[in-house]
Amino acid sequence: MADMTSDEKRLLKRRMKSAARLYAVQALFQMEAMGQGVDRVRAEFEDHRFGMEIEEGTLSEGDTGTFRKVLDGAVDHQAKIDQMTDRALVARWPLGRIDPTLRAVFRAAGAELVAAETPPKVVITEYVEVARAFFPEGKEAGFVNGVLDHMAHEARPDGF
Repeated sequence: MADMTSDEKRLLKRRMKSAARLYAVQALFQMEAMGQGVDRVRAEFEDHRFGMEIEEGTLSEGDTGTFRKVLDGAVDHQAKIDQMTDRALVARWPLGRIDPTLRAVFRAAGAELVAAETPPKVVITEYVEVARAFFPEGKEAGFVNGVLDHMAHEARPDGF
């Protein structure tokens, strides 16, 4: 990293934060699906998933700080985030009827919106890309964009 230009360092940091967001969504999904606690899942991801070798190549390194903030924020503020998500969804689509992966996306993004450290437009853009990673062929990215836009206007109206 010492040989990198400042632009290359910024780009690497941005990629690591994006990877951390994707990992946080996976971790939240795993916690719900397997009934596992945050400490166990956090350790598994940080110790084994970040940079893991798989058949297709090597997984990205994630920014540990971003991963922990998103994961902890989603757990600590889950009720508030789920209520915001419910209000953003059409009445006939309660959060419980949403695909578990999308629920994890909304919770991770909600954690960043509640924390108010990252600009809302960045949060929306990042998690729409996460949705595209999980649903490359579907309309889920547009759905995520609409829900997150509503959530962001509620949580951070001053951010627009």
